[in-house]
Amino acid sequence: MTFRLTLVAAGSTSSRLGERFDDDRPLDPAGRRAAERAAPVLLPLAAAELRYCSPSPRSRETGLALGFTPLVQLALRDWDMGRWGGRTLADVMAREPRAVDVWLADPRSAPHGGESLLAFITRVGGWLDTRPVEEHAKMLAVADPGVIRAALLYAIKAPPHCYWNVDVTPLSTITLTGRAGQWRLRVEGEVAG
Repeated sequence: MTFRLTLVAAGSTSSRLGERFDDDRPLDPAGRRAAERAAPVLLPLAAAELRYCSPSPRSRETGLALGFTPLVQLALRDWDMGRWGGRTLADVMAREPRAVDVWLADPRSAPHGGESLLAFITRVGGWLDTRPVEEHAKMLAVADPGVIRAALLYAIKAPPHCYWNVDVTPLSTITLTGRAGQWRLRVEGEVAG
């Protein structure tokens, strides 16, 4: 059984420098306007048989602004950063530099008391592998950028340290095709002529 899953990155909530771990804020005004501008282009994705989203306010609001009416999936929640939740990386580095070094170097570590990177990727991958769909079904999910990064690494079987090399911008999309354990990344685009 194969299917197609398009992942749409949630709109923005703040500047990248102001991003916080477990950032659970709603879309900011610029993020809302960007989603409204992107809606005509992304609206055809709403034809997907199944439409999901992360439980974060920005993911839910992005899905609604794009006209998707997505179903919240708890397994698509962003990385659990434990006691670092609500803090910026700069703040954590100033207070716990050794813990940050361990966290960045070892995908199995969780010095913050939340999930390790490996556990996060495995959780998101487990969600991918358990989608109840019919042959050739189309699905979409609006998710926080970290969730999309984790899904991508799981799908292409990249090592966890590659997580830090993937950038996901607001309202960008990637498509995965295949089935449990056999995923392919599909890159689409038009050639200018």
